[in-house]
Amino acid sequence: MSVNTTHHLIADMERLREHLGVDQWLLWGGSWGSTLALAYAEAHPDRVSGIVLVAVTTSRRYEIDWLYRGVGRFFPAAWREFLAGAACGLDDDVVAAYAALMEHPDAAVRAKAALDWATWEDAVVGHEPGGKPDVYRNRPPDALLAFVRICAHYFAAGAWLEEGQILREAPRLSGIPGALIHGRLDMSASLDTAWELAQAWPDAELTVIDTAGHQGNDAMRDAIRAAVDRLSPP
Repeated sequence: MSVNTTHHLIADMERLREHLGVDQWLLWGGSWGSTLALAYAEAHPDRVSGIVLVAVTTSRRYEIDWLYRGVGRFFPAAWREFLAGAACGLDDDVVAAYAALMEHPDAAVRAKAALDWATWEDAVVGHEPGGKPDVYRNRPPDALLAFVRICAHYFAAGAWLEEGQILREAPRLSGIPGALIHGRLDMSASLDTAWELAQAWPDAELTVIDTAGHQGNDAMRDAIRAAVDRLSPP
């Protein structure tokens, strides 16, 4: 995990691009993937022909705190259970606590922490119209462990980005056409981040799907396909 960071992933993407002999490519990412796509594009803008993002995040600590603390105001019972899973108080760093639990030598401790984390994630997305229930908890055990371990690892470190870095460096995206597609009912990744990015990146078009949450719906999928078709090279 010491070599699993945002900067390592960006370097991996560049190695892959060079290996494939691709001069420029269209980036697509959702949720955390949108953070990675933006971080890559700001590091290598000349290698990006366009960007399509859905459920937009920049992984600011402000956004991470919303998902694992702020949104708890809407789901107080589930949030208190999430805190209890890591033996945390109201003011403790619950993400860092779970990151530590996911490195515990006892497999049973890791498994319980992963399930507790996924139960919280499901509580946040479970209200969405048309959303799938238990979408996180229903992953195969190994996939669930990997998902939670990596999420906690990245979010405890603020994705190895300076706070506000992606929005601050958005001018580096100038000239790159972008599509930002976000559900108004997304409580995992609130709409304000996509809106702020659209203000900082004039070449991006923000499409808000009023009926969609974080998991998306048919209207969001239609918007994604239209954006990919529009921005794909001829």
